[in-house]
Amino acid sequence: MCGAIPRDTSHFPVRTLSRYALIRCLSSFAPHPIAVRWPERLRSCLGALLGIAFTGGTMHVLLGPAANIPLLVAPMGASAVLLFAVPASPLAQPWSIIGGNIVSATVGVACASWIADPVGAAALAVSLAICAMFALRCVHPPSGAVALTAVLGGPAVHALGYRFVAEPIAIQSVMLLCAAIVYHAATGHRYPHVAQSSGKGAAASAAASNEGFTRADLEAVLNRRGELLDIDTDDLESLLRDVQLQAYARTFNELTCADIMSRSLVAVSANTRASAAWSLLKQRHIKALPVTDERQHVIGIVTRADLVDKRALSKGAGLSSPMPRWFRRSITPAPLVGALMNVDVHTVDATTPIVELVPVFANYGHHHIPVLDSNQRLAGMITQADLIAGLYRQAYAKQRHAA
Repeated sequence: MCGAIPRDTSHFPVRTLSRYALIRCLSSFAPHPIAVRWPERLRSCLGALLGIAFTGGTMHVLLGPAANIPLLVAPMGASAVLLFAVPASPLAQPWSIIGGNIVSATVGVACASWIADPVGAAALAVSLAICAMFALRCVHPPSGAVALTAVLGGPAVHALGYRFVAEPIAIQSVMLLCAAIVYHAATGHRYPHVAQSSGKGAAASAAASNEGFTRADLEAVLNRRGELLDIDTDDLESLLRDVQLQAYARTFNELTCADIMSRSLVAVSANTRASAAWSLLKQRHIKALPVTDERQHVIGIVTRADLVDKRALSKGAGLSSPMPRWFRRSITPAPLVGALMNVDVHTVDATTPIVELVPVFANYGHHHIPVLDSNQRLAGMITQADLIAGLYRQAYAKQRHAA
């Protein structure tokens, strides 16, 4: 470790030990690596650009260029960091930004009116703003800057009085929040992070109990720590479950997809009729078929859900006239698999460790994963049942070996 103090320090002078201690202290300030990928970083930067531009532009349109009101206040920049860079944070949720900014602005204006000394007024405003945000469950760090702005913003801000709460704070907070909601929806991100329903929370707690902890255990530990953590409890519970699952699967690194995949394959081409694919699914008692080209490369996957609606349509379901089935089929030919298949199919190599399948099945909704050989041709299929069976066989073998 860089800057670590050696074990035997008896022969070192005091000055050298002090230098080692200083180096070690300074090295602890080094930032941890950020796990956020560059596309996500750029997405956050673009969101902040659009959000601040939209907020300032809206203020310009509403108030006009001659208005004696700031078109943008500095705390909105800090709010933009939370809303676009860390939208999963409880401090970045809608009530946090709206409630926190409005409450802090009100407290700041009141302190500026009651206390003549700006330093004393600023200190009290920030303190009371934090107290109010805790009480109203709307803690938002940039709101502390809102309280300071109300006190130290100068004559233009002081002239607004309590109008400062609505213009510009409330308007700018709402505009920035609206921009964040639209932007996250457009870019496929979940925002705001709403609390889980009671049914889903109960299911998650039941699943967690099988992995060694329950939601009640998690909440008890959080209450015992007595700290405000910058992560939602639902997200923390999901993270811990994924970590436990990952740690469990890591013990099976030697097991690959080739060891657990189903080799008795049935595949169809894009030109196969949907009715023929449906018959194959029923005969084999399976729920999905890989779609391959003439070189056995996977180009898609078709499931029972993909076929059921089109199958009903091809039989004339929903037509008001009582036509014979043979006539309805003659005017409505069965569609081809190529028109129904999902082309966004997730595949894995036969040599892939099964530990890499766990997050795919757990987090992304996949139920059937085609396995490819070294030539990228279809070699097998893995389902959730195959993964569970493989893990069970390996665990049983390890138990017998240990015995």
